[in-house]
Amino acid sequence: MAWFKSKSNVLLGLDISSTSVKLLEISKNNDRYRVESYAVEPLPPNAVVEKNISDVEGVGEAIKRVLSRSKSSAKQAAVAVAGSAVITKTIEMDASLSDEDMEMQITVEADQYIPYPLDEVAIDFEVQGLSERNPEQVEVLLAACRKENVEMREAALQLGSIKPCIVDIEAHAMKRAFELLKPQLGSNAEELVVAIIDIGATMTTLSVLADDKSIYTREQLFGGKQLTEEIQRRYSLSFEEAGLAKKQGGLPDDYEEEILQPFKEAVLQQVTRSLQFFFSSSQYDDVDYVVLAGGTASIDGLADMIENKLGTPTIIANPFVDMSLSSRVDAEALSNDAPALMISCGLAMRSFD
Repeated sequence: MAWFKSKSNVLLGLDISSTSVKLLEISKNNDRYRVESYAVEPLPPNAVVEKNISDVEGVGEAIKRVLSRSKSSAKQAAVAVAGSAVITKTIEMDASLSDEDMEMQITVEADQYIPYPLDEVAIDFEVQGLSERNPEQVEVLLAACRKENVEMREAALQLGSIKPCIVDIEAHAMKRAFELLKPQLGSNAEELVVAIIDIGATMTTLSVLADDKSIYTREQLFGGKQLTEEIQRRYSLSFEEAGLAKKQGGLPDDYEEEILQPFKEAVLQQVTRSLQFFFSSSQYDDVDYVVLAGGTASIDGLADMIENKLGTPTIIANPFVDMSLSSRVDAEALSNDAPALMISCGLAMRSFD
C-alpha cells in the first residue's frame, strides 16, 4: 500500500512515533539482509500526539539529526501512517480490468466506501488475489487516509532533507517485518494464529495474523510513557532524565518493587484485555503465539510474565536475528532497540518490492 511511490534503490525505513524518530537502512544480497545503518532520535515533547504530527518543524529537525547520526547517505524514505488514520475496505472487482481501469472505477465509486469528502482524502488500492467466491473477480484492498496525515509526513521529511517515496500503513509494515520472525516460531508458522502486541510510548496496538492474513487490529491508549512519568514523579527527574534512567538503570533500590512491578502488571492487564476484545469479536478463543514489539517489550521479565499468565509461548520481536551488520552498526544497541524497530524494518523492506 502506498499513497505515492517513486522508484529508487535504497529506501530508509523512517518510523515517526509519538516520542522518537527511528531510522533504518538495510541491504539485500541474494536472500541475506544486512543492516547498513540505524539510529533513534527523541522528538520534542508533544511534537506528535496520538500518531498525528502537530509540530512539523520539530519533527523535521529530529529527522535531520537522526539522518546525520545514522551516517547513512540515502536520501529517500518510506514512512507510515497509523492504522487508526486509515479506512480500509476489501471490495471485489472484475479480474480482467487493468490497473488504470481499476483506478478510474475506484475514483468514481469511492464515495460509497469513504465517509470523508473525496478532495480531503488520499486513496490507494492493492489487488489481493482472486476472489474465493467468484474466480472472475479479484479482491481489492482499498485504503483511504486524510490527505493532511500524508502531507504532514511529507513536509517533515522534506524539512529533514529526505525525499518521501512511499507512505505505507503501520500495520502493513509490521506484518512485513513479521515475515523475518517466522523461522523463530517453528516450521508451521504460516498456519499459526499470532498476536503481535506493539507497546509504544503512548499507544498499544494488537494485530492478529491467521493463515498469514491480518484479521484484527485494535489500538488503545497505553504505553511506556506512563512508566517514564512515574519515574519522573517519584524521583523528581526531568522527563528526559527519567527516560534515560529507565533505559540505562541506576535508579534507587525501591524502583523494581514500587514502580516497575506495578507497571509490568498494568501491561499484563492491557495485553489480557486486548486479547479478550479480540476473542469476543471473532470465532477464536486462543492464539498460538504472542510476539511483543515496541520499546516497552524489552523490559526485563515482561515476556516471561505474559507467557506464564496466558499459558501462550511469548517472544520478543527481533527481526535482525539472521541479518549481518555493517561495521558502523552497534550490535548491542541494535539488539536492545530491535523490538521498537519492527515498523521501520518493515518500511525499509519496501526497497526490495
